[in-house]
Amino acid sequence: MSDTTASLRRKIDSAGDLQSVVRTMKAMAASNIGQYERAVRALGDYYRSVELGLSICFRKSVPTAPVEGKGRPDPRFLDAVVFGSDQGLVGRFNDMVADYAVKTLAAMPGKHRVWAVGERVHARLTDAGLPLMGVLNVPSSVKGITPLVGQILVECEARHGEGDVTELHLFYNRPSSRAVYAPVSQRLLPLDESWRKKLVGLPWPTGNLPEVMGETTATLRALIREYLFISLFRACAESLSSENASRLAAMQRADKNIDELLEDLSGAFHRLRQSGIDEELFDVISGFGALSVEQK
Repeated sequence: MSDTTASLRRKIDSAGDLQSVVRTMKAMAASNIGQYERAVRALGDYYRSVELGLSICFRKSVPTAPVEGKGRPDPRFLDAVVFGSDQGLVGRFNDMVADYAVKTLAAMPGKHRVWAVGERVHARLTDAGLPLMGVLNVPSSVKGITPLVGQILVECEARHGEGDVTELHLFYNRPSSRAVYAPVSQRLLPLDESWRKKLVGLPWPTGNLPEVMGETTATLRALIREYLFISLFRACAESLSSENASRLAAMQRADKNIDELLEDLSGAFHRLRQSGIDEELFDVISGFGALSVEQK
């Protein structure tokens, strides 16, 4: 059935409304990327300070319980947190991190226990057959990251309190440029000897000799808590930045497609309208010609 000018006008109006929504989502995604990138940059200096503090604590004393030695047994349980999204329109964002997590975990020993951050990635991990312990909500802003990190740390501490030998791995998408990201993983726990040696080797940035104020073990434990918090916070913020970058790219493609559709619809509308005008003119000319013949 051929289109009429009225139906084409409705399609043009609908496409214009959809384009307004798409452009609003583009603006929101671009704004969100900015706030998460600023959060990651702000964490960078603090993260460096925490690492330097840990370095001095390890130089001053032999680490005790928080740091495990080289001879630790293979983990009975391997815990993993996979950061994804709750919302769609993000391209292959969830597929990439889910596929990477499934492939990486398959090569690791121990019984796997996985938490998914986001309903969309939860569904993909379920389809892959991973043993999921639960799903956590994705924060909608920077302020929402802290409660999520606290929830993850509480779960980890509860598992550690059960006496299981565990590892904790994070899987998330990390931005490599404004609109490009790639899945990465980080082993957050246990804090072992190689981790300690890496920190001990950090050079002190000034010529002044540092000193630990107060009891070294208490300071060390406090810094380790901050280290865990910052690592989780940064992973979540980078995942959210990547999610919004993926959404921005998807909305840019949609905006371009709508522009092309509007151009085609407008062209068809004007051609159909011109055709109607031509038909009316031909009718007028034909009527005038017939009337002239009758008068003769």
